[in-house]
Amino acid sequence: DLAALLNREVWERVRLLAPTPARPVLAASLIVIDSSGAQPRVLMGKRHPNDRFMPDKFVFPGGCVAPQDKRMNVAGMLPELVEMRLAKVGPAYSLPRALALAAIRETFEETGLVLAERECGTPENPPESWRDFAAHGYPDLEPLHFIARATTPPRLPRRYDTVFLAADSSAITHKVEGMVGPDRELVETAWVTLKEAFDLELAAITRVVLHELERRLTAGMSHFLPAPWYRVARQGWVRQEM
Repeated sequence: DLAALLNREVWERVRLLAPTPARPVLAASLIVIDSSGAQPRVLMGKRHPNDRFMPDKFVFPGGCVAPQDKRMNVAGMLPELVEMRLAKVGPAYSLPRALALAAIRETFEETGLVLAERECGTPENPPESWRDFAAHGYPDLEPLHFIARATTPPRLPRRYDTVFLAADSSAITHKVEGMVGPDRELVETAWVTLKEAFDLELAAITRVVLHELERRLTAGMSHFLPAPWYRVARQGWVRQEM
């Protein structure tokens, strides 16, 4: 029961705090999976020790949705079920693509990995936050899978409404060096098996998403598999199918 795990590790710590007026900020993470070996491996990054949010924790690359994510041209379309689930996060017509693009952009900015399509050349006049990425092609949405959604409890001062997407490492077309290091957001990255990942220093929600990923990998990673939303109701965390 993964909701029970969150209730033990998070809700017991925050349930007596007063609710805050903080509204969740939209965010997206990308789980990159190397399925070429006997066991799948995932890319994890260690956050900077001076970060206010989850310092020293291992996380999936990701971050907040930026306004320019809605304006970036793309290659390919989101898989239909991925788009349908992302559309449930909010009413904006452009939100599914913006969430997917945020995950791709943040992964590039934090790790240097480029998930792009080059057959159509490179975008002309991309948004400023996308210029470095655009030198390598158009962001490619077709390889993306929906894994889970999680919303920070209303009793914490910093809240995120985060979608966790995944793509196989075979979709990575280029890597820019120098994006990881002691003065960057991620001080190190590592390709680890799921068993090894569970032994890292993780936030509770990262542990839960790893369990959800493991379930999907075991079941074949079909887009038709159930996808959960973890959120806090009156009595604590609940797991709701999207």
